[in-house]
Amino acid sequence: MLTFLKLGGSLITDKGQAETARLDVIQRIAREVAEAQDLRPDQRLLIGHGSGSFGHVAAARFGTRDGVQTPDQWGGFAEVARTAARLNTIVIEALADVGLPVMRFQPSASALCENGIIKELASAPISEALAQGVIPVVYGDVAIDHVRGGTIISTEEVFERLALDLRPERILLAGNTPGVFDGRGEVISLITSDSVASHRPALQGSEHTDVTGGMLSKVQGMLSLASKVEKLEIRIFDGESSGNVREALGDTSTNLGTRITR
Repeated sequence: MLTFLKLGGSLITDKGQAETARLDVIQRIAREVAEAQDLRPDQRLLIGHGSGSFGHVAAARFGTRDGVQTPDQWGGFAEVARTAARLNTIVIEALADVGLPVMRFQPSASALCENGIIKELASAPISEALAQGVIPVVYGDVAIDHVRGGTIISTEEVFERLALDLRPERILLAGNTPGVFDGRGEVISLITSDSVASHRPALQGSEHTDVTGGMLSKVQGMLSLASKVEKLEIRIFDGESSGNVREALGDTSTNLGTRITR
């Protein structure tokens, strides 16, 4: 079984303060991932994480998502890349410290976009790493764009592109809320392409800076992906609560959070 696990930027950073990692949360999640992998040694795992208060704050300051043309904007583009990589190093080291065979795969090194859409992203090296038992780690990053010059690609967008080639069975999105809320503040257990329209008013973006669109874009992107990858199950759940990441990875029948299918 191949599983993609995303650690949300709002989970692993304080999105209200620039470049502030939540080290205790990152270290606790790393231990849970290691425990889950011990329980399911047959599970192949790819991990991604958001940039939170690292990449998002810098990207918002320079308007990187919308395009990169001037020298100042290209300087900002490079700064966003550096800040995103700094957080990735923190995550990589925490995962390695608990014995996980992790390896960074920097999206900006191979991604090419066209007007904000990823058109190319190298998946063959990641596929081979997975086959050899290595855990690839990707993250939200900058990318060269043939129309905009440069742009931002979210972790979900990277997942969407890689999933078309690697065909995971599960995508687990760990954030800092119990799932996707309805208008009454209750967790929606299941979202499908038929039901998403009725939930649209509740699918609002983050209260902090998020240049990649918030919950609505995440749900829409995952629904689109579920329609393209057969038997794919996607789950949005709370990574804040101790044990949830371990449960989500280790128990395929879990009822945590919100399940998304086509």
